[in-house]
Amino acid sequence: MIKQIKNILRYRLHIRPTQVMVLGFGLLILFGALLLNMPFASNNGESIGFINALFTATSATCVTGLVVVDTYTHWTIFGKCVILFLIQVGGLGFMTLATLFSLMLRRTITMKERLLIAEALNYEQMQGIVRLAQHLLIGTFLIEGVGAAILSMRFIPEFGFIDGVVRGIFHSVSSFCNAGFDLMGSHGEFSSLTAYADDWVVNLTIMGLIIIGGLGFVVWDDILMNRRWHSLRLHSKLVLLLTLLLILLGAAMIFLFEFSNPKTLAHANISERILAPLFQSVTARTAGYNTLQLADMTQASLFTIIILMFIGGSPGSTAGGIKTTTMGVILLSAFSVMRGKEEVNLYGRRLPRHTVLKALVIIVIAFMIVVAGIMALLVFENFDFMDIVFEVVSAFGTVGLTVGITPELSGISKCVLICIMYAGRIGVLSMALAILAHGNSNGSLVKYPEAKIMVG
Repeated sequence: MIKQIKNILRYRLHIRPTQVMVLGFGLLILFGALLLNMPFASNNGESIGFINALFTATSATCVTGLVVVDTYTHWTIFGKCVILFLIQVGGLGFMTLATLFSLMLRRTITMKERLLIAEALNYEQMQGIVRLAQHLLIGTFLIEGVGAAILSMRFIPEFGFIDGVVRGIFHSVSSFCNAGFDLMGSHGEFSSLTAYADDWVVNLTIMGLIIIGGLGFVVWDDILMNRRWHSLRLHSKLVLLLTLLLILLGAAMIFLFEFSNPKTLAHANISERILAPLFQSVTARTAGYNTLQLADMTQASLFTIIILMFIGGSPGSTAGGIKTTTMGVILLSAFSVMRGKEEVNLYGRRLPRHTVLKALVIIVIAFMIVVAGIMALLVFENFDFMDIVFEVVSAFGTVGLTVGITPELSGISKCVLICIMYAGRIGVLSMALAILAHGNSNGSLVKYPEAKIMVG
């Protein structure tokens, strides 16, 4: 019977790698929701309700960080372990972890599995995909281990040995996977890392984990194999440049807009004035932590964060958003058109036309998803427009930052955000391909007569 089912899935349904990834994440979320819905997952001994459990499981699996209850105060040890498991699997991808078990069992990685790994990592080449997965796993556990050790040493004097180590491990995994879940409810529910706004150790460690996790596994591998700048791939160079630019530009703008704000930086000490804008700029690109109360920030700062959240991290990473390279390709294309050039060139290389078109499609679909989400929440909720825009973009970018409206959302609005978080984690193009693609088509062989349309 099992063999017959496999044959049906393989030969009759023709499930594509993108569809396997979409279904896999969906099943993982459902599994997590069922566990979190159990009464023993909550400290009060009562079920949180399936919608809230599904929302939390989606937020954890999609490494978002939006929560309807405070993670520290509401969930039991079991519930926290489930959330941490979903964060780790969601950040790395279930196919990557499946590869780990296959390697441990010394089992051969099949061609189909290699295709699935490549799809999960957004890697366009089959050659070296298993080696990349190995480097990814080793690098992930090594970096998370170092981060956990540093944070544990900082938290142990404050919380005791066991609690300090637990918080160190949890926040290291959550930061590296760009999830934004925290266990700092002991300082106040939904307080995130506001108690450490001027703490250099916590800030620099969390920022380092977020940045490394958001660069992308392909960039890691490239840096590892080619340690000199001129030897790096064009993709890695573009990712590193845009990441640095967005962090510095975002920090400068937040500092400028909050410098005289009496609720945030006007009366802050030197350390907080340096760290807080930098931290918010880093975390806005899909991590979800905050050291400043977002509800107290100026509208200009919130809009800056919205832009950073929409852009997100880099392809093949734990981050969401449209990705840094997508924005870079669109900007380069715009500059080329304004200069009267038909080709997009960078570092002595020409970008393929299909790459430009792919970036444009991603921008359009992402914009449509965000607009649809904003309109839906405007219909079902009665919050300020900026608060709703912030919430929807945070969900799409799998960021997890909020001005405080998430716990007050209605059930239907939570379902809308669940769908948006899911699409943001899977990737808008992968989601579209999984839903709309129907096997091989010969339509590309048909060439129609050219016609001109006036634009601009």
